[in-house]
Formats: sequence, structure tokens, C-alpha cells
Amino acid sequence: MSKETTDIKIEKLGMEAKPYDKVLAKVAELCPAAVQNGKVDFERLKAELADVVDENARETYEFKWVGKNAAMVEANKPIRKTLRPCKEESKNWDATENLYIEGDNLEVLKILEEGYLGKIKMIYIDPPYNTGNDFVYHDNRVQSKEEMNQGIDLFDEEDNRLLSKSFVRNTESSGRFHSDWCSMMYPRLKLARDLLTDDGVIFISIDDNEVANLKKICDEVFGEDNGYGIITWTKKRKGSFLSKGIISLTEYVLVYTKCRGKTVGLYGGTADSSESQPIIKRTNKSSILSIPSNTIYTKLSDGMYKAGVYGDEINPVELLNDIRVKDGKIVDELKMKAPFVWSQQMLNEQLSQGAKFIINTLNFQIRVFRIYDEDNFKGFSSFINGISIKGTNEDAYEELERLFSIKNLFNYSKPVNYIKELVNSATHFNRDSIILDFFSGSATTAHAVMQLNAEDGGNRKFIMVQLPEETDEKSEAYKAGYKNICEIGKERIRRAGDKIVQETGKTDLDIGFRVLKVDDSNMQDVYYKPSELKQADLLSSIDNIKADRTPLDLLFGVMVEWGVSLSLPLQEVKVGENTIHIVGDNDLVACFDRNVSTATITKMAELNPTRVVFRDSCFEKDDEKINMFEIFKTICHWDDKQAKDNVRVM
Repeated sequence: MSKETTDIKIEKLGMEAKPYDKVLAKVAELCPAAVQNGKVDFERLKAELADVVDENARETYEFKWVGKNAAMVEANKPIRKTLRPCKEESKNWDATENLYIEGDNLEVLKILEEGYLGKIKMIYIDPPYNTGNDFVYHDNRVQSKEEMNQGIDLFDEEDNRLLSKSFVRNTESSGRFHSDWCSMMYPRLKLARDLLTDDGVIFISIDDNEVANLKKICDEVFGEDNGYGIITWTKKRKGSFLSKGIISLTEYVLVYTKCRGKTVGLYGGTADSSESQPIIKRTNKSSILSIPSNTIYTKLSDGMYKAGVYGDEINPVELLNDIRVKDGKIVDELKMKAPFVWSQQMLNEQLSQGAKFIINTLNFQIRVFRIYDEDNFKGFSSFINGISIKGTNEDAYEELERLFSIKNLFNYSKPVNYIKELVNSATHFNRDSIILDFFSGSATTAHAVMQLNAEDGGNRKFIMVQLPEETDEKSEAYKAGYKNICEIGKERIRRAGDKIVQETGKTDLDIGFRVLKVDDSNMQDVYYKPSELKQADLLSSIDNIKADRTPLDLLFGVMVEWGVSLSLPLQEVKVGENTIHIVGDNDLVACFDRNVSTATITKMAELNPTRVVFRDSCFEKDDEKINMFEIFKTICHWDDKQAKDNVRVM
């Protein structure tokens, strides 16, 4: 071996990086609240994974409130609920990919986990602000038994939550004023985080009352490093005389991402250099950046520019080599020295994401900007202040008044432009995204999504979730026939969609929505609690499915449990006396008739489905089930395991 070879310095592998480091990184990604100061807090991790409250758990220094442990457990509690379709209240049922879900949003978030885990690109919510006059949800088991016995009256004789009383007014005189609000928000945000894509973003509107507590909760649930920032929104044209002290004209939007390292960024700029961001900060130490050729826009004239210092003492930029400019671009690789904000690594990352740069001359000064070209830019690391939010609460009132021709229909809605800019910022480069709003109110978010799709040709889908909270009998909404908030939201989507089509002339827009409503499981209790059955019950429970459930109810129940998208196209095919239900591109094929013929089973198998479901009563004898499996194995070329995994009986 030559001396030249033996003198080569071989970099050691990172042997000091113990397996714990990789585990720690994974735990931090999946459960940020369980990692504190670079270490796993095992008690917190245990609490995060628990489905019962450990009264003896050790609790360390952290953001605490009365009922927090119960709130953490609430997110993990299983529920026996399903979603029932309501075609008569829907719009364009067969063609739409949008959803409007009525029910308690905590239950809905749990129901959506199976099918939408990691699939939601953006969440926007406008929760109760806890002003002392609004409502908060009181979740089952978040309240102690003592509190239940003191007259809260939220549960029936079977300990089921009463829908009409699942929220109560949270007054400032309450001993748990802030705690109740925090307990409401924590499990919902925890479940919401799981639904986000790895590069997903959540926007949360809030005012001064709970902004501090909300930030602490979000830092814990999403991880402090995943906080993008806080947007300030001017909500009023003039101050409110209802303000207790200083008249407030602003509200806030907290912005968090699921995983900062995987989130490219939020769109908020244009190719106009006047809106671009500088990458030089005069208080920084000067460093050298190397920029490849043809990556810099310039407002210099074509020709040769000599190396040297340009600008002044405030913004000096030193060109370390001569540069040629042709057709508005730097021809050669350029090395520059300046008090840069970025490192070379950061610069390379930005370039790989499609960022562009400009050298601009003004009075012989050269400044360096990054700019964002709408055609090529894929995102950037942090650009919150550049989001242009337009519109006030007064604008929102006027928008609803124009749509419904009714004054004071709904209080505290947001203007469409406000939500539209947020949706655009998160989905500008992924216009097929799913947007979720689980405090949907008057459905401004749905309106904004449809409007934005009409403007930029996107195919964004929305999921609106709202508790059917009753309107006050003295309100204008009630007088106009809207007995609960959901009726207002659904009608707004109908009217707004029609108006957008009328104004744009675009007839290919998805302005429909499927209405789904939270209800108890389709299955009889015998299906879940066989140990509790008495002999007399067995005689009256031959069928394990509730008598009032339709085949469509059963189909959506299966879609929920098997994690099939609830917006997929649906078809029905008749084979003799049987009906075959087909979801999507044969993603799920089902038949719920009592006597299923061999011809029907054969037809279902010929569709080469991904999943198959039958009703248990479809087959009178076990040998009929065996025959059914053999048909699928033969036609679909499945082995025993595939047949067992792909075919289910309910």
C-alpha cells in the first residue's frame, strides 16, 4: 500500500450515535409532547398511549390545567359510532368529492382516523374563543363523576352523551373557565395532527382570551419546532365598544405544521421583486455564497460586470468574480460575499425547491433577494408575513347578507378572502388537496375552497364538520327556518356554489357535497357485548344489524371501518334479485341482501375487487360461505390468506 494511500484521512462513522437517537427522533415525530429537552419523558409517553387515567402517574413541570390527564386520554378513547349518509340533504351526491358531516367533532375526528390518517393537507378551524359568553364542548369522561352528579346533566340513563347538551356556556364565573376550554381543545388538536399529511399545515383562529394557552397546547401537541408563527388579522374597520379595556381591532391565526422538516412551505409571494424577501442582514457576519449559473434574475443590462464591492455600508455585496449577464440572467457561476442570512446548505435547499434570486440595482446599489416564481417555485421554509389577508368581520356579515338576503343571519363568521388566502398559501402547489374544517360554522371554508378552485383551476376537496347546534328561537336564522347551524352551513354551500358557477360560467366545478351524520353503530349490541346476553336476548337477536339501517347505511359503515375514502364514486349493479354496491374503482364491493346467489358472487369476483363485504345473513349455512370463498379464490387467483384478508362478513 502506498504512503499516499495510507495518509488519506478516513472519516469515522458516527458510532457515538446510539440507537436511542433514532428512536428519539421517531418518538419526537410521532409524539412531540413526549420529548422534552432532547429526552423521552416516559411518563408522558405512557399518558399519551393510555386509554384510562392513571391517578398515580408522576407529573413533572409542564403546562398544566385541571383535567389535562383526562383530556389526553379522551383522544385515545374508542367510540361506537358511524356515519349515516343523507342523500336528500346533499348536493350532486353521485359526482361530488366534498363532505359535510354533522356531529360532535371529537367523534368525527375519531371516525375519520381510519380512512384519512395522514391525508389532510390543510386544516383551518375557528373554535370558540372562550370570551365568557360562548360555548365549549363537554366531552364524555373529561368530566368527573362528581361533576356529573352536580347537575351538569349531559348524559342519559345509559351514560350516553346527549347531543343537545354536549356543549354548555362557559362563563367566567366558572371555577374551570380556562381548564374547560383547554380540555376541549387538547384531544381535538391531538387527533387533528394525526390526520395531517407529513407536510400538512393547520391554521387556528383565536383572539386575546386564549391565544397564550392555545400556543402552549400547540407547542405540546405539534412540537414547538413545528410552529410557523402567528398571523395578525385586522378583523374590524372600527373598534368595538364591547371591549373590556383596550379596544381590539385584531385577531390571530396560529400556524403549525405536522413536520417542519418535511413541509416545504407556505406560498405567499409573486415573481414581483417588490414582494420578495431579502437574504442579507447587515448585522450578520459576512460569508460567501456560491450560486450556480442561470439561477439569478437580474435587472442589470446585458454585458460584463467586474468583480468588486457594490452598494453602500448598509447593504454591501462583493462580487468575487466577473459576471456576464445575458437575457436577464447571470451566465456564469457567481461567488458573492455579504452579511447573508443563509448558509450554503440553506441556499442549496432553496435552489432545489425552485427558488429564484434577483440582483437589483437602484442608484448603483446591489441587493440580493429571493423571489418566488409561480410556475417553478415549490415552496419555501418560512413565509408567513407575506400572506395577504383581506377582509373584515363586517365583510363577512355583508357576504352572508348578499347570499341569503337576511341580516344578522350568523355571528362571527370570517370573510371568504380571509380563508381563501390561507387555503391558497398551503395548497397553491398541490391543488388536489383535502381541506378540513371541524368547527365549520357557516361554512366559510367550503365557500373559500370553491371560490379558489374557480379562480386557479384547482380540484381541492373540503370536509366540513359541525355540531347541529340549535339556533336561538329569537334569532333571524330561526325565523327564516334555519333550526340549527348545520342548516345554515349547507344552504350557504348550495347558494355560494351556484353563484360561483353563474359568475364564472364554469360548469365543471365541484360545488356539491355529501351529507353524513354521526349516529350509533349499525350493529346490535349483541355484536359488541356477547358476554352480556341473556338466553331470551338470543331468540330476539337473530340479525346482528339494527332494523332501521339501509344498505347505504351499511355501506358507509363498512367504508368508515375499513378506511375507504368517503368521497369515492358509488355504483349499484343488479344481478337478479340482488344488488351489488361498488365503491370507487372496485376499491370495495358489497352485497347486503339476505339470499345471495352464486351468480351474484361470481359477478362480484369478476370485478377483481380490493375488498369484499357481505351481510352475515346473506348465507344461511356455513357451506355457502365456504363456496363463496372458493369462487373468489378461483376467479381472483387468491390463496387462502388473501381470501381471508379481502373478504369480510358483517
